[in-house]
Formats: sequence, structure tokens, C-alpha cells
Amino acid sequence: MQTKTIELQSFPDDKAQGVSEKLPFTLQELKRAIPPHCFQPSTFKSLSYFFLDVGIIAGLYAIAATLNSWFFFPLFWIAQGTMFWALFVVGHDCGHRSFSRYDWLNDLIGHLSHTPILVPFHGWRISHRTHHKNTGSLENDESWYPVTESQYNQMSWVEKFARFDLPLLAYPIYLFRRSPGKKGTHFHPSSPLFKPSEKQDVITSTICCIAMVALLGILTYQWGVVWFLTYYFMPYLVFVIWLDLVTFLHHTDTDIPWYRGKNWNFLKGALSTIDHDYGFINPIHHNIGTHVAHHIFLNMPHYRLKEATEAIKPILGTYYRKSNRSIFSAFWRSYRSCYFVRDRGKTVYYQK
Repeated sequence: MQTKTIELQSFPDDKAQGVSEKLPFTLQELKRAIPPHCFQPSTFKSLSYFFLDVGIIAGLYAIAATLNSWFFFPLFWIAQGTMFWALFVVGHDCGHRSFSRYDWLNDLIGHLSHTPILVPFHGWRISHRTHHKNTGSLENDESWYPVTESQYNQMSWVEKFARFDLPLLAYPIYLFRRSPGKKGTHFHPSSPLFKPSEKQDVITSTICCIAMVALLGILTYQWGVVWFLTYYFMPYLVFVIWLDLVTFLHHTDTDIPWYRGKNWNFLKGALSTIDHDYGFINPIHHNIGTHVAHHIFLNMPHYRLKEATEAIKPILGTYYRKSNRSIFSAFWRSYRSCYFVRDRGKTVYYQK
């Protein structure tokens, strides 16, 4: 059987330094290498992860309230914020429709997972869909894409500070303002993010978030600001850091190519991400580090990604990227090295 190849043009920024690259595989060949059951969600298994996360969150709240100790609270913030992040990943499956075969159940669990952590499920789901459809495209990617050198030079010090010095606190801003150069919000149905047919979905999720804010306001009025900071805000802050850290790591690296115009296609873009090993955290946040397989097959449940990754690695060869650095080392390297890409070139890489 003849293998179809996709030409990758090389430019001065290319790591290939003028050597033409080829992808010696197709999307269909990658899919055939994966056992068919990996594409089939198990409603029982998906629900078990959801209820496990909710149970652990409830247990941590019970322990914190019982001990009521400032010696325990810092540990509680880290643990609970990590579990908020794990719950987000369950909702992430719902957004990709890989949680179950039933859209009503995906939407229900998606809202139950995301509303408590102030994520507008449908608004996020739609923008995240745009990100997956355009990963690696300089013009059309939705989140964590680089600015050009000329854009960087024109940015105010406030913009540079927010984007390059506080990357782990960016998510709440993104929900309201999107990424630099893009307009709209995840909460308003008239945002450029959404189609007219998606208006009701966006309104539903926004109302859910407003209701959650109102609930937090009532509880804060009843139990005080210290309660809010201790039992909600600090775990929420840890959750935001986790979300930004993981997204940053998987899409920000000096070895990841970015494509302009017609030089981009879905498979090339999907391969423009990198896997990371989070150690003992891997099972807690549902193996989200298997990001390459997730971007190629976004409708695959999270509990199938490890098996799928092992199946496609022999085919991908050097096109499969996985960091051999620790999480902190990988973050510091990208934080210090990834600022912008050059104004010209069809395939470009981050520059200092």
C-alpha cells in the first residue's frame, strides 16, 4: 500500500535548516494503529471518575472543616485546587463529547464539573473546539499562540507583564478578554466566538456561573470573607495555576513549530504539541499529559490516551514529542525562552 506524504516547507527558522521534511504517515494510518475500543467511551467508567473526584473534594472539605487548623490549610489549598483541576479535566471530556455517547449527559456532567469552578461550560467548550481545529496555526489558533516580533515590540509594558510575567494567572482574564489580538468573551452570546445557533447554550452556561457567584456571595455574607478566602479562593487559585501551567507546557516550547497560511493543516498542527510526565500527579489529573494523542484524536476518552499513545509512537517516530525534563525545569526553560516568533516564514519557532 502506497503511503501518502504531506510536504512540510522549510524556512530560515526551521530546525531542519533548509531540509524538506515529510510526514511518512496519514491520519488514517494512525487511527488504524489504535485498538478500536479506545474510541468508545464507557459511560460507567466516565461517571466513576466524576463521582470519585467529587467524593475526594467533599472529603477534603470535611477534613478541613473538622481540623480547622492553619497548619493544615496550605496543604488543603494545594490538594483541593488539584482536585478542582481534576474535575475540570472530567468536564473537558464532556466538552469533547468523549465522556459518553449522550449529549444530554455530556452537558449535564460538564456543567456540574465546570460551574463550581466558575468555567462557563458551553462558552469554553466552543472556544476550545476552535483551538483544537486550529492548533499550531498562527492566524487561527485560539489560545497560547505566540505573538510576532513586531507585535511584541508594539505591546505596552502592561501587556508584556501580564502575558510574559504572569502566565500562570491568565485563565480568568482569557475567559473575559480572550487572547491578545482577539475580541470577545466566553460569557456573552453575541461574542465573535459563537454562532447564532449556539446562543442558548452560551446563555445557559453564563446563567449557571452567575448562580454560582451568587451562591458564593451568600455563603461569604453568612460566614465571612475569611471563610471565602480559606475554603474557596485559595483552592480556586491553585486550580487556575494548574490549568495555565499544563496548557502552557503543552503548547509553549522552543521545539514546537508554528505554521502560517496554507502551510498549516490539521495533522501538522495536532503534532505541534508536546507530552509531559507529571509523576504521581498523572492519575490524579487523569493523564492529561498525553497531549499529542489527545490533539490528534480529540474525541477519545482520557482513560484511553495512554494506550493510544503507545500504539502510535512507533509510527510517529521523531514526530512524537515528549519532554524529558521535570515539570519545573520545562516551565522555566519555556518561560525564559518563548517570547515571540519572527514576522516572516511559513514555519517558525519561538524566539527569546
